Amino acid sequence: MNRLAGKVALVSGSATGIGEATARLFAQEGAKVVVADVNEQRGKEVAADIKKEGGEAHFIRLDVTSEENWEQAMKETVAKYGKINICVNNAGISLANDVEDTTLDEWNRIMSVDSTGVFLGTKHAIKAMKNNGEPCSIVNRSSIDGQIAEPGLFAYCAAKGSVTILTKSAALACGEKKYNIRVNSVHPGYIRTELTEEEARGYGLEPDEYFKKVGAMHPIGRIGEPIDIAYIDLYLASDESRWVTGAEFTVDGGFTAQ
Repeated sequence: MNRLAGKVALVSGSATGIGEATARLFAQEGAKVVVADVNEQRGKEVAADIKKEGGEAHFIRLDVTSEENWEQAMKETVAKYGKINICVNNAGISLANDVEDTTLDEWNRIMSVDSTGVFLGTKHAIKAMKNNGEPCSIVNRSSIDGQIAEPGLFAYCAAKGSVTILTKSAALACGEKKYNIRVNSVHPGYIRTELTEEEARGYGLEPDEYFKKVGAMHPIGRIGEPIDIAYIDLYLASDESRWVTGAEFTVDGGFTAQ
């Protein structure tokens, strides 16, 4: 407990799925958490639940594709809690289409959320963190599809691949400028969330059928749960990872080891 005591964290896309698990875990470990999402109802419920459980949380509506939204989110976080130490750029969407079947509008939508959203979150987190005098951490949500490729997730793979490299560039820039900010990427494998349930239906399969099929492809014997990723986020957010930056953390039940 209290691995994040005294720290302030903003987690984008934290109304559901991995982001929700991360926000709840951070609060349990002592962080003041900003639950940031476009889903106001669910986001407010998560923040309220955290408070009921004895944690500290505040909801901010955040469209990660909007630079104005990001500027306001950082301003509001600092006004509320006095600083920000941790930013988890978790918000993302998916699309089950190959290159031939992906429209330009679909491509732009996936890139705007999964890539541009991470760029904007990283940019404005650095601006808000760089002068606070405390150790800070940015955790960017990539995917195993940012390391390997799948034919039926063309735009998603492209977006997540960009997150892998933009994270390294941002880490190097922070180091070069002597900012006390670390930047790393987390690469989940197959995790059971609402996002991957939609993915399953995009392939014409019911989620349970899809997850059973995919689970059998993992050496560990099953797909992951959101908390499996949240614990890596916790390590990277904490000072335990104080010498870790510009790195990729693959959490996939051994899927990419084959």
